[in-house]
Amino acid sequence: MRILVVSDTHRQNGNLCKVLAKVGKPDMLIHLGDAEGSEDYIREIAGCHLEIIAGNNDFFSSLPREKEIEIGSYHVLLTHGHFYNVSFTLERLREETRERGMQIAMFGHTHRPVIDQGGAVTLINPGSLSYPRQEGRRPSYIMMELDREGVAHYTINYL
Repeated sequence: MRILVVSDTHRQNGNLCKVLAKVGKPDMLIHLGDAEGSEDYIREIAGCHLEIIAGNNDFFSSLPREKEIEIGSYHVLLTHGHFYNVSFTLERLREETRERGMQIAMFGHTHRPVIDQGGAVTLINPGSLSYPRQEGRRPSYIMMELDREGVAHYTINYL
């Protein structure tokens, strides 16, 4: 199973189109907020199952602020991250995820890609396809793949 994880496109969907053309049709697309009203367009171009949540800039959105989903045998929290102060520390999000009995938390907001597999909880942030903030400022996304045994593997990818 192949899952494309993106965030913080901020209504600039050109790079998302490029990524979809590059990776082919994933089994699932996860968007972690700040689509800024382009969720219908994203749904149209995804070509697969879409999970999308609201971010701090999705002011008038009816999208949920968080979701709990299952990916294979993993219980996953989808959140934009701003309610957990992820710009300062990941510990609050890590603790919330663990307390809810989940193994993975996916978040955005910081515009910096992260794969943190320390301890019982994996935290991933795909960065931003539109306004990256990490060194080099390259648009980024994460591919999550479940192997034949159902084990998750993650890669940060850049345009």
